Amino acid sequence: MKSLQLARAAAAALIGVAVTAFPAHAEIKNYEFQLVQPTVKAGADRVVTVRLVDKATGKSVPDAVIFSTRLDMAPDGMQEMATKVTPMPGTEPGTYRFKATFGMAGRWQLSLGAKVQGETGSVENKLVVTAEK
Repeated sequence: MKSLQLARAAAAALIGVAVTAFPAHAEIKNYEFQLVQPTVKAGADRVVTVRLVDKATGKSVPDAVIFSTRLDMAPDGMQEMATKVTPMPGTEPGTYRFKATFGMAGRWQLSLGAKVQGETGSVENKLVVTAEK
């Protein structure tokens, strides 16, 4: 009887160690990009900052690998009006900055694709930035 209790206690301890040693990861759908500022001034060399957030915890996610960026005027029906997007270093962990030319006032769509460390799949979001005169 004592050996059965001892075996159960050892199994429970091993499960506890496994759970704490290998923390669970969130599903890729639990991550999203959010604009830090939804508006910019129209013109050249404007910087847009986004934050990658784990929606379950509300915490910023550092060290994601951005593999896709596009900035165009799709929200105003002009998706053919695209501009170059240049990645820049973030100012704090979990923030990602991009420099671009907003050639005219209006709504611009920033499309992003990223890989999150330790997760399978990719995060893909489309954010609307408003360029003002």
